[in-house]
Amino acid sequence: MRNELLSPVEMAEADRLAIAAGPLDGYGLMRRAGEAVAAAVLARYPAATRMHVLCGPGNNGGDGYVVGRLLWESGVDVAMWVSGEPRAGSDAALAAADCPLEPRPLSALAAEPGSLLVDALYGAGLSKPLSGEAARAVQIATDLGLPVVAIDLPSGVSGESGAILGSAFRAATTVTFARKKPGHLLLPGREMCGETVLADIGIGDGIIAQIAPQAFENGPALWLPAFPVPVVDAHKYKRGHTSVFSGGPSATGAARLSALAAARSGAGAVTVLSPANAMQVNAAHLTSIMLRKAEGVADLGAFLADRRPSSFVLGPGFGVGEKARDFALALLGTGQTPDTGVEGLVLDADGITSFRDEPETLFQAARGFGAPGLVMTPHEGEFGRLFPDVADDKVLSKLAKARAASARANAIIVYKGSDTVIAAPDGRAAINSNGAPWLATAGSGDVLAGIIAGLLAQGMPSFEAACAAVWIHAEAGSRFGPGLIAEDLPLAMVPVLRALAESGVAAR
Repeated sequence: MRNELLSPVEMAEADRLAIAAGPLDGYGLMRRAGEAVAAAVLARYPAATRMHVLCGPGNNGGDGYVVGRLLWESGVDVAMWVSGEPRAGSDAALAAADCPLEPRPLSALAAEPGSLLVDALYGAGLSKPLSGEAARAVQIATDLGLPVVAIDLPSGVSGESGAILGSAFRAATTVTFARKKPGHLLLPGREMCGETVLADIGIGDGIIAQIAPQAFENGPALWLPAFPVPVVDAHKYKRGHTSVFSGGPSATGAARLSALAAARSGAGAVTVLSPANAMQVNAAHLTSIMLRKAEGVADLGAFLADRRPSSFVLGPGFGVGEKARDFALALLGTGQTPDTGVEGLVLDADGITSFRDEPETLFQAARGFGAPGLVMTPHEGEFGRLFPDVADDKVLSKLAKARAASARANAIIVYKGSDTVIAAPDGRAAINSNGAPWLATAGSGDVLAGIIAGLLAQGMPSFEAACAAVWIHAEAGSRFGPGLIAEDLPLAMVPVLRALAESGVAAR
């Protein structure tokens, strides 16, 4: 897979391992990187006649010296602007010595409208805010509207978190190497990268395997081998049974959205569990979805014994309070045993908020249920209600926050947003990158919860099910486009699911 993500520290280790393994030394890798950037610049800006290359004192700057030389050899008018001298004897110093262009101090940077800027100042390893001459360079590029090609990451963007450190270049194209970094996908960094080009510079898959990264860009390569495809002799209960708890008579729509999404995602049977006073409302709107009364835990126990459902959704439109807590704790108290057949609970919206005053009760129950059968899908506000100390930590990235919450709760955490992060207690995490603004509509999250539960019901492992559901949900929204409302999403999933099913069959 090339969907692994490397932190800046892991990338440095990949460089070290690749150099130790050969045949390329450090300067050889640097030349490969510079060649990839120069090729990207010339391919995208073939008519450009004036380019400014900004070089820092480290390896990112060394890449810049290679780029400047190659562009100059291609006939481009290139100006080199440097911030600090490379360390004597370093690979960057070798690259600077091989570059025939006269370096000028970055503090004197003067660029013309219509020229192009190559940012080789700091890259992914930056850990402090840009200031001084570097910040001035950002302002010049911004004021003139210059197209920027960034090496590794736009200077000013944290490779670890995607945070803007003071100020940052907004690149039209970013060329990175071997694997992407979290900062390429996490907001606001993702918006600063423009088109991200992943270049192969000779750091092979075997090197990445030695590092064994635990973060990934979410996509089918991560979970397609586990994606459920019905077999020839399948029947409805063999494909799993999902149940969704409904709210009262004035708040039933969210549960029905979840139920329909679970059915569309492949669950063979879906039941809405309704309070008595909402039975008629739900019955008037349900056709292929089954309906059953569930006033309290006793009704739930009878349903479990009678129908042995595989997964549950609790929270959409349900209401906040003791009843939600009772249902959640009762389900988690069953454990993942053959006697119940319950494989997972998706806790969303009101189900999450119901535990804001006693989160440890939920986490303790999740630890007793199994590994890990609880999936929680909080947006930022809901995340803060369950994990206030983690949410308030200004040092942690969204990726780190999701991982910390997952480990504490023994649950899969789907930390929603335009850069949704899915985290598992064992440290695995995925960052979603195909989100669409059209999904910012009421009921969208209810659909997502239903997709997760539908995949869980079919036996997909919880981390993979959550990752797949997030991607499918986003892909359906992206393909539908403007005008999308939540009711459109279950049907919009169909072509996405068809393509995945066909890919899954072909892969097997």
